[in-house]
Amino acid sequence: MTAIQTYEEKLLTLSEGSVHQHFDPWEDIDWDNPDYAVSHDDPRWVLPKADALGRSEWYQSLPLERQIEVGIWRQANVAKVGLQFENILIRGLMEYVMGLPNNSAEFRYVTHEATEETHHTQMFQEFVNRTGVDVPGGPRYFRVVAPFLPLAARPLSIVFFMGVLAGEEPIDHLQKAILREGDAMHPLLQRIMQIHIAEEARHISFAHEYLKRNVPKVGKVRKGVLSVVLPVVMRVLGDAIMVPGKEMTQQVGVPKKVLKDVFWDSPEARAMLSDVFYDVRALADELDLMNPVSRQVWKALKIDGSGARFRSEPVKPSARKAA
Repeated sequence: MTAIQTYEEKLLTLSEGSVHQHFDPWEDIDWDNPDYAVSHDDPRWVLPKADALGRSEWYQSLPLERQIEVGIWRQANVAKVGLQFENILIRGLMEYVMGLPNNSAEFRYVTHEATEETHHTQMFQEFVNRTGVDVPGGPRYFRVVAPFLPLAARPLSIVFFMGVLAGEEPIDHLQKAILREGDAMHPLLQRIMQIHIAEEARHISFAHEYLKRNVPKVGKVRKGVLSVVLPVVMRVLGDAIMVPGKEMTQQVGVPKKVLKDVFWDSPEARAMLSDVFYDVRALADELDLMNPVSRQVWKALKIDGSGARFRSEPVKPSARKAA
């Protein structure tokens, strides 16, 4: 997309991308391929160091069979919480388009996105089913409030699309980091990640463009409120996506102390948490949502730092320290 494109032209570009480059999980994943079979003694289920738990000393000290057991549960649970979030997103998008006028460029793009997200939920659930692990997905509080979140899509559309980024950016960041790491991983999971990243690029782009179009229209007071709301939404929903609930202690036997350290008490874990919102901090700067008060909120929530110079820029160590 070029700088001279109008908002409607950008949405048309995204819509055309959905037409010409899209995936169907039942056509584009060879589920019956023997190489895609899930075996609970396959070392490729060992968590990569790009995963917060995978890089912990506790996890790396486990016997191989336990690393595989924890790894399968963790990967399946990330997929489950991902599909739960996308279920919320689909319902919110459908609520949002109900209020759009005829000839709306947003209507076409948003319905393309909803279609793709529906395919993602199918893809993630099929993966969970094939692992044979009965994972819960998001923490209990998230599952309780989930039915009510789509209702914000029309009356609080700016906050809703902030929430969209809060859910999409963490998974996108984690999956890209895992693929960049280049370690041997299970081919089924790799294929799922490749498809998800390819289509989420459009979804994240739309959320960015929506906020760029609409945040500048609000008054000074409302913008001040949004500047504080943005980091809170990022941290709360980001945690719901990334941090496993107590079931990981109860079902898998990961010590509470380990989970607390990994999410997000240790300095290394805090750096990883900050990295997740590298792109969003750049967007906040662009939207004039970084001010002395909001910067303190980002800092208090431990997700402060500099912003990316461009979308998906690999995080530099200095970015974690810069304010």
